[in-house]
Amino acid sequence: MAEQTIKDDKPLFGRPWIFIRGVPAMKFLPPEGPLEVAFAGRSNVGKSSLINALVGHKGLARTSNTPGRTQELNYFVPDGFSGEGGDLPPMALVDMPGYGYAEAPKEQVDAWTKLVFDYLRGRTTLKRVYVLIDSRHGIKKNDDEVLGLLDKAAVSYQIVLTKTDKIKEAGLPKLLADTAEKIRKRPAAYPGILATSSEKGVGLEELRQAIGLTVGIPV
Repeated sequence: MAEQTIKDDKPLFGRPWIFIRGVPAMKFLPPEGPLEVAFAGRSNVGKSSLINALVGHKGLARTSNTPGRTQELNYFVPDGFSGEGGDLPPMALVDMPGYGYAEAPKEQVDAWTKLVFDYLRGRTTLKRVYVLIDSRHGIKKNDDEVLGLLDKAAVSYQIVLTKTDKIKEAGLPKLLADTAEKIRKRPAAYPGILATSSEKGVGLEELRQAIGLTVGIPV
């Protein structure tokens, strides 16, 4: 993939990022243009914290105390682009609604599944989904179901372990090996697994580099 250039030469993650819209249904999606990468994960996996740490903006992605926004696809882009004509941001981060609420009504789960699958299946600018897995728990049944959804939609995805500061350092190599084995035969899984801690800043630069390579933009 040829590298994109950004008009003012600031690095992709060395600039402010902004929230542009929440998408509760497919008809509200922004027009296809910039490449997109999406983040998926269980409702308590630390997704908002990871996105905030990734872009260096503590309050950008709302945390779980604002459940209204967690039921939408939330779009974030680098600031400084008007969106008019050719002045488009180089890429977008898409925060997908958290899954795995034990108390979520079936209608909500069905609506989430439909929105997410329609998005995954029909978004040609979506380059990769980063699936966040809590290091303390590994891949659970809900996660397996989402990985199956991604395989079915034929969307490339990569596993990102979160909260690695909450487990013993000696246990991380085994967790990485076990996780790699669990996804080895999945058709849409990217083989490299990233280990992160939002709280300690671990693995963030590796994740930025992975995103930059995926969308062809220097970070």
